[in-house]
Amino acid sequence: VSLGRAEADPRYYGYAEAALKPWWDRESPPLEVLVLRAVVHQSRHDFDAALQDLRAVLRQRPNHAQALLSQAFVLQAKGQYGRSLQTCRRLPGAIQPLVVSVCAGRALSLTGQAETGYEFLRRALEAAPQAEPRLRLWALTNLAEIAVRLGRSEAAERHFRAALDLGPRDVYLLGAYADFLLERDRPEDARELLQEEARADALLLRLAIAEDRLGRDTAHLHREALAARFEASARRGGRLHQREEARFKLELLKRPAEALRLAEANWAAQKEPADARLVLEAALAAGAPERARPVAEWLRGLGLEDIALEALMARLERLERRAKS
Repeated sequence: VSLGRAEADPRYYGYAEAALKPWWDRESPPLEVLVLRAVVHQSRHDFDAALQDLRAVLRQRPNHAQALLSQAFVLQAKGQYGRSLQTCRRLPGAIQPLVVSVCAGRALSLTGQAETGYEFLRRALEAAPQAEPRLRLWALTNLAEIAVRLGRSEAAERHFRAALDLGPRDVYLLGAYADFLLERDRPEDARELLQEEARADALLLRLAIAEDRLGRDTAHLHREALAARFEASARRGGRLHQREEARFKLELLKRPAEALRLAEANWAAQKEPADARLVLEAALAAGAPERARPVAEWLRGLGLEDIALEALMARLERLERRAKS
């Protein structure tokens, strides 16, 4: 499971399931098996099954730290940020304070309290200089993402670089920083960051986008590799790559209608800021602003602070007004 997280490679979760096979189909396996089974379900975006297992654990042991932490992040993936924050606040005192701070700081930042969440997490990091590298990397990555949503580019870059300097390779961090670079029209920096990172689909996608913007000959080879990977995933009946495939169709293949369909299917399963942004961008590119309205209304009701999403919603509103006039 740790390798699966670090590499963003679903095969490792398959190995985990195989190791758990003696207990996998039992209704009441040992608690630690339930927690790990939930993590595997979460990795496959079967969030409801993950929550079912985690609730079973918490009914027996209400202060089970790993179950609470996993539940908090599954709820965030489902867009239930308020419930996630409540779960973070239930984390027991025995758990490392920085873990609690990442959980709560991220949840706060997604419930209309981005500044509060940012400062809460920043102070927690300052108070934990001896935390182990992977935990600090996780905290710094979340801090950088909050800074991005607040429009604080210099702070975000500083946090991303500090996380990279810690050493452990982390696919999520690499993808988040590459997105930051691409958003700021720095494709050469993104390419340099990812040129040896073609194993993970999410990173290969960002590398291909960077190369496409630079006009590199290798871009078409990476497009072909991605197309083959998405086709193989579809044959297996998987839904892990809907976000990446939608972005692939939108940015590399220039097929916004197909991208929008995939983005909407992805939104039905998970509702994080990146998922919302993909629907809004695809709707704009497809000239179908009305398809983005449910997502825009959900964001307004939530009060989520994100300058990129706010700009996209403003563009969609202008497009709808022009269409009506």
